Amino acid sequence: MRQGLKRELYFWLGTAAAMLIALILVFTFLGRIIVVDGISMRPTLEGGDLLLLQGVGYTPRQGDIVVLTKEFEDADGPIVKRVIATGGQRVDIDYAAGTVAVDGVVLDEPYLNGPMEEPWYQHLTSVEVPEDSIFVMGDNRNDSSDSRNVTLGAVDERYLLGKAVWVLFPFRNFGPAA
Repeated sequence: MRQGLKRELYFWLGTAAAMLIALILVFTFLGRIIVVDGISMRPTLEGGDLLLLQGVGYTPRQGDIVVLTKEFEDADGPIVKRVIATGGQRVDIDYAAGTVAVDGVVLDEPYLNGPMEEPWYQHLTSVEVPEDSIFVMGDNRNDSSDSRNVTLGAVDERYLLGKAVWVLFPFRNFGPAA
């Protein structure tokens, strides 16, 4: 093998190794990739959507789409939901009116899949979110087991994997996670 070819091969192998290490570090410390499972976030997200998450340095805010790892009876893996309220806020759910209020202000939720009905499971209608916890709900409220379910309730932030920042796949949905 020629000396120049060896040098070029060494260069490309070194570059590929450096890129691989950089990718591993980025996805380990700065973000993750998660696949949406289920229909609880329709129409915003669909089952099979591939999401890029921001994990390190993220503080949950009302309206963010987040991924949680807390296990409960209706979940087999990571849970994708929208943050409705954070620690110290009060959530009131009025099924007759189909509204959710946080600290007395009814939320404007144009992302919902349809009017909210009362769920079949034992549910909460009013809750004060504990500090360092979040209250989450799916955008497809009638097919979402979320913080309204007493078995999940408000979720400790330690179960938070991160905020969904970008839909990577399918390409027709490529763009910011809203």
